[in-house]
Amino acid sequence: MARVTEAQVRGALAAAAPRAAISGISVRGGNVGFAIEIDPGEREAMEPVRRACEDAVRALPGVASASAVLTAEARPGRESAKAAARSPGAGVAAVGSIVAVASGKGGVGKSTVAVNLALGLAALGRRAGLLDADVYGPSQPRLLGAGGKPESTDGKVIQPIRSHGVPCMSMGFLIDEETPAIWRGPMVQSALRQMLDDVAWGELDVLVVDMPPGTGDAQLTMAQQARLAGAVIVSTPQDLALLDARKGLNMFRRVDVPVLGIVENMSVYVCPECGHEAHIFGHGGARATAARMGVEFLGEVPLHGGIREASDAGAPVVASAPASPNARAFLAIAGRVLDGLRRDGGKPAPRIVVR
Repeated sequence: MARVTEAQVRGALAAAAPRAAISGISVRGGNVGFAIEIDPGEREAMEPVRRACEDAVRALPGVASASAVLTAEARPGRESAKAAARSPGAGVAAVGSIVAVASGKGGVGKSTVAVNLALGLAALGRRAGLLDADVYGPSQPRLLGAGGKPESTDGKVIQPIRSHGVPCMSMGFLIDEETPAIWRGPMVQSALRQMLDDVAWGELDVLVVDMPPGTGDAQLTMAQQARLAGAVIVSTPQDLALLDARKGLNMFRRVDVPVLGIVENMSVYVCPECGHEAHIFGHGGARATAARMGVEFLGEVPLHGGIREASDAGAPVVASAPASPNARAFLAIAGRVLDGLRRDGGKPAPRIVVR
């Protein structure tokens, strides 16, 4: 496949939108990202321009994906002025590693794994935080048993909600639980940037990001802008889920994000009455996929009523029953994630740089 160059990207953008102010072009293999500078009130009006620019770049030989971000903060001096006005501890600059927990499809227990991973890292002595990046279906407020509205002491920086000792930010804290977020792509991208840049995360060892399911714009935005140190893929054992899991894994590889490994959730059902084990969704599929894809197998999590009950009650099993076998499964996964971060050295992923 021919390699696309930055000059080719600039040429396509100039033809598609000659008056658009383009910045932060990032070309990584066949994956292209860039920003379009706009005035704050132009976001909706510029959405067709954003799509046209993406289509023009995507049509170039050698381009596998193209992602454009509308930004109102890219004029000379604006970003530095905003940074200067930001309170100490805002954003993720002081976060050691950002780890995405992702799945190729919904319904595999990704959010449950994410919250217990964050709490597991905290139980292992790390300063951990949790960012719920699933704007359309935020689950973390319910899983953490947390409520209330995030506060801002200066009108610029948002204080995360703390639950079970872990700071968390989610759109679920800002909108009613039963109110749908009917947002276009640029609005989602803007919300994700704010939850990264305008939240007082402070000094954390690891920030766990509960990603939306799938491999769309939101996932690519996080991969390019959040300097991800690694990704954890969650799947159930059955073939259909593993097919989508492999797509998610390959997405991270294509944007140079290290894949720390795969978790097999709902691996085995143990009858609470007789102790009989049943492999309702199959068994061992994630381990086999990890071996085939050349990544670490991080562990198995059983299909157990105790995990579901603790999650529904807002008391994740790692926090509410830390000595239980279920909690120990998550703690083992957390330990292997830390091992993976040490091996990969917290290598940052490519990101769109807005100048």
